[in-house]
Amino acid sequence: MNLVVAIVGRPNVGKSTLLNRIVGRREAIVEERPGVTRDRKEVAASWRGRPFTLVDTGGWLTGGDSLDEQVSRQSEKAIADAHAVLFVVDATVGVTEDDDRVAALLRGRADTVIVVANKVDDRVHEAASWELLKLGLGDPASVSALHGRGTGDLLDRLVDLLPAEDVPDDAEPSAEDDAPRVLGVSIVGRPNVGKSTLFNRLIGEERAVVHDRPGTTRDSIDTVVETGHGPVRFIDTAGMRRKARIDENTEYYSLVRALKSVDTSDVALLVIDATIGVTHQDQRLAERVDAAGCPIVVLLNKWDLCDTEQRGDVTEQVGQRLHFVGDAPVLRISALTGKNVGLLWPALAESIEHYRTRIPTRRVNDVVRAAQVEHPAPAGARILYATQGATDPPTFTLFANREVPRTWLRYLERRLRDDLGLGSTPIKLRVRRRSE
Repeated sequence: MNLVVAIVGRPNVGKSTLLNRIVGRREAIVEERPGVTRDRKEVAASWRGRPFTLVDTGGWLTGGDSLDEQVSRQSEKAIADAHAVLFVVDATVGVTEDDDRVAALLRGRADTVIVVANKVDDRVHEAASWELLKLGLGDPASVSALHGRGTGDLLDRLVDLLPAEDVPDDAEPSAEDDAPRVLGVSIVGRPNVGKSTLFNRLIGEERAVVHDRPGTTRDSIDTVVETGHGPVRFIDTAGMRRKARIDENTEYYSLVRALKSVDTSDVALLVIDATIGVTHQDQRLAERVDAAGCPIVVLLNKWDLCDTEQRGDVTEQVGQRLHFVGDAPVLRISALTGKNVGLLWPALAESIEHYRTRIPTRRVNDVVRAAQVEHPAPAGARILYATQGATDPPTFTLFANREVPRTWLRYLERRLRDDLGLGSTPIKLRVRRRSE
């Protein structure tokens, strides 16, 4: 059973700091101002041998704008799905009106809630935590998420609160190798092109907050979806802007998270606003994804809002400005209405097939020999033998008599992709020198 623990509370009480403290790494973006966390973020954690999933939520706000209302609904959804709730309150401030509203929602399940009195950095401030008894949710746990004080005792209480594992007597441990490999698919693009709308459409629920304000998504969030091609992890990333335009720490860490998601993904969905066209920033993002070594599927979103002239222009721009992605699939979709989103599955299946392709050694050497006959490498360099050493992506080891120029290796890479039918999937070439 996958045990879920939700971390909730009003903005800027230290929810993301507590999550980072529990998992022991900077997994969630932390900033000393409200509104940084907006989406639900799930992270695997464990304590005393008990694994569970931590869900970080945006701050609970009342009387705000429509974006604030969506963030609050995400928190309500996290509470409904959780086996236990960590209700974080700033002990240095005391109980606020917003704290009272959150507590009212939680009193119906008080036996699964722990009130976390955060920012209790020393014994002098411990007395302030007892004011939180008025919330009617039991004894508070005094902690300092920033410094780690009291977090061990909090986790002991949490583990004791979680339901017991239901393990059948005849259950046998299953080998991890037998579990299907989860394919990682990241959704990338400039801010406000519809990434979160597409993410919600693909996973079938509103996990990401969607708003027409650029920069709504601040962190990378992911969900595993069972498909006909096995489990797929869709990762919604923050909109990526040029570094020169990133003027705050939160945006910087959002960019870092997004790039990390791309580097660890198997396929990247590059979302482009078709009503604007392929911008210079779209081109730079595509180059960054291509350099990461994962296949690209180009999605022209908001296609239904384009007139005939716009459609012709953006199609031409894809050919001119994204030519380096080769035969990458280009889909014209509307994430909002769902039009043509179903075409994404066969495109992903084809990319996955190419990504995992294994080519017989004889076939690889036939292509290499033909390439050398038609266009020999300069300075007497020659490939003596070639073999595919790995998949995900296809990786070829080349045994050469001397150093091979990079320009010729790029030529060989194109030949391998074309002759072996690898489509747009990246190819890695490793050259080893062997004396004749």
